[in-house]
Amino acid sequence: MPLKPDQATNLGTAPTASDVILKFIRDSIVDGTLDEGEPIRQDDVARMFNVSKIPVREALKRLEAEGLVAFQRNKGAVVTSMSEPEIVQIFEVRAILESSALRFSIPHMTDRTFDRAQAYCDAFAEETNVGRWAELNWQFHSCLYEDAQRPYLVNMIRSVNDRIERYLRVQLSLSKGQEIAAREHRQILDLCRQRDIEGAAKLVHDHIMRACESLMNHLPRTPA
Repeated sequence: MPLKPDQATNLGTAPTASDVILKFIRDSIVDGTLDEGEPIRQDDVARMFNVSKIPVREALKRLEAEGLVAFQRNKGAVVTSMSEPEIVQIFEVRAILESSALRFSIPHMTDRTFDRAQAYCDAFAEETNVGRWAELNWQFHSCLYEDAQRPYLVNMIRSVNDRIERYLRVQLSLSKGQEIAAREHRQILDLCRQRDIEGAAKLVHDHIMRACESLMNHLPRTPA
């Protein structure tokens, strides 16, 4: 009997072994399970997933392109570390890209956008699990950019956020970090509802850079 279309599996959309491994390693870097400078042993990962080293290498090369992994002589793949100036520059790029995305997005926002953003805003403010804060923060922000109709720009923003999500988790965990972010999220959403394009874009820019300043003030200083 021939298969009906709704019975077939679309293998083109199914995650590959490399996709699954990439997500596992990325999540481990973001949540701090893998620390900065820590080697990622390809043999161990391959055994964990019962695969050859080929998909592991593919995943690591993609993570290298994202800036989360670097290949070092005699060490292989290691989790990258960033200096304070590098972290600041990435926050600056976030602020520029996200304020631009919001400018494109606001004219096309609908009631559905505002309802979704409000739900994410409330969920972030009420969440007590520190491990969920960065994820909910991204869901709120990205929801506001989807109406920009600039998928390439939103993908760039996602990539930049991935690079500093481990630091964002630290920042949100600092004294009143979540409380301040939640309050500013509500203010950003209010300005979007008012169609105040420049006001909302400026607040997003300042919101991101204030988070950066807070993080810099609390990171341990490396002795000269």
